[in-house]
Amino acid sequence: MSEFNPNDIGVANGNFFGLPCNENESEIVLLSVPWDATVSYGTGTADGPQAIIDASLQVDLFDEKVPESWKTRAWTIPVSEEIYELSSRARQAAEDVIAALEEGAGVPEDNVSLQIVNNASEKLNKYVEEQSGKYLSAGKLVAVVGGEHSVPFGLIKTLGERYNDFGVLHLDAHSDTRKAYEGFKFSHASIMYNVLENVPSVSKIVQVGIRDYCSDEHQLIFNSERVAPYTDFIVNQMQFMGRTWDSICDEIISNLPDNVYISFDIDALTPENCPNTGTPVPGGLTFAQADYLIYKLSISGKRIIGFDLCEVAPAPEGEWDANVGARILYKLLVYTAQNRKSLIFAD
Repeated sequence: MSEFNPNDIGVANGNFFGLPCNENESEIVLLSVPWDATVSYGTGTADGPQAIIDASLQVDLFDEKVPESWKTRAWTIPVSEEIYELSSRARQAAEDVIAALEEGAGVPEDNVSLQIVNNASEKLNKYVEEQSGKYLSAGKLVAVVGGEHSVPFGLIKTLGERYNDFGVLHLDAHSDTRKAYEGFKFSHASIMYNVLENVPSVSKIVQVGIRDYCSDEHQLIFNSERVAPYTDFIVNQMQFMGRTWDSICDEIISNLPDNVYISFDIDALTPENCPNTGTPVPGGLTFAQADYLIYKLSISGKRIIGFDLCEVAPAPEGEWDANVGARILYKLLVYTAQNRKSLIFAD
């Protein structure tokens, strides 16, 4: 660290942003999860983690709100080729299931292709749980970089075994509260449903920017005491009626308990920021709005206990999606590190 010059060009050392940190020195561990087995529209998120690593090397490591952000001690677990290959095999089976559904054919629970996908997702969850548990037990904070949005379930579940009460700040275009969407128990569209069903220590999920959901999801999120929906319409209505984004952020954060996990699906942002994500939707948060909300949370006195960034899919040509994803990841990383540092000193 003493020899590292943050003003030099990024060096490909395997870490996101080329940060000069090894496993033992790290305070934050970034777990890449190359997975897109259950995506229901566009594919490519399995290539997201490596694309973000590559793009991150050209991100300047100065942040005006966290001037010494380059000192963040974050280490990156190497991308697992085994998980990538498992995702590829599961994706082939998932396409058979989706094709049958689109043709109007029923897919019974004992369908071979469906079982392949669900069994693969179970293995993926176990991998994320084991990796998360290992580093959480060592006193480190763990973050997941996907991959489709199903991948952080293992981390959230593991945190649920360590915290009696915490909330999830969920930034997304979608509610992700469908039950076993398309028959896939751990679908990318079911992550928050699975959290509500299987992680009782999550007392509140605050959803921000959601604008694409079915009637069942609408009924669930507007009638559950454990969910506070700030849909795109609600947020825009507040602003159209004169509310500032600063005051809206304060209200959003006030709904969260003292411990907070951030789940960030890149399609929470306006589509020009993520044109190749799996299911882009018009509307959404600007980059500046998302940045400000995360920053406000980091200085609110609440404790950030982990985060994920999902659904970044690299473009066939160019690196815009990965570029934006890398910059959102850097904001999540440095604000979380600053939050962790300030609360340790406060304690």
